[in-house]
Amino acid sequence: MDKRKRKNNKKPFLYRCIFGTVAAFYKKREIVNADNLPPSNAIVVGNHAQAHGPLFAELYFPTKKSVWCVGQIMSIKEFPSYAYKDFWSLKPKCVRWFYKIVSFVIAPICTYVFKKADTIGVYRDSRLMGTFKKSVNALNNGKNVVIFPEERMPYNEIINEFQDKFVDVAKLYYSLTKQKVSFVPMYHAPSLKTVTFGEPISYQPDLPIEEQRKVIVEHIKSEITRIAKELPPHKVTPYENVSKKHYQLSK
Repeated sequence: MDKRKRKNNKKPFLYRCIFGTVAAFYKKREIVNADNLPPSNAIVVGNHAQAHGPLFAELYFPTKKSVWCVGQIMSIKEFPSYAYKDFWSLKPKCVRWFYKIVSFVIAPICTYVFKKADTIGVYRDSRLMGTFKKSVNALNNGKNVVIFPEERMPYNEIINEFQDKFVDVAKLYYSLTKQKVSFVPMYHAPSLKTVTFGEPISYQPDLPIEEQRKVIVEHIKSEITRIAKELPPHKVTPYENVSKKHYQLSK
């Protein structure tokens, strides 16, 4: 029995049933440049690729991990409005009513899954420090922390701009352990069924955090872009949940 199966046997029965069903339909990805991924104590930053990034991270990530998850989709009260806005608000107007209903129907099971998965809730208020502390605990427990920080503003034809506060986890981790965290870029190409890890960059405690955010984020975005363009030509799965006819071709 492999490590992933042994670990999932500790999860509740309902979660294991859902996990197994999704895994049966969502096939494993080929891992490229796995040597760039440390076995633990790294922060892995990837493109969201709609739901593909989080699905891969939960189902098939090659190391122990904790995945950042938006706090609203872990709350049954907040899930419907957030899910509709983030997942389906760009659907044609004639079918949006259907997705509003869907967002309520799936809320109980989705919030259950997100809570039972290997996740860390992320918030944009005073609770953010709790997210950082849980991330540090995950690193201390020999895990990698996986983050998908894209926002709606485009960066280029491959990815969107990143929110940058996730870099502060490295500052807190260093202040407590005196160890420098590596940030590992990750590019998921669903159309090629590959996940590629790029060249890591280390947190430098001697630089101001504002400069660190800029340097690290730019490195990760550049690496993800480089990886995408060096792969065989493929349709890029964007952050936004738009029709496949709007997917752009990597160049």
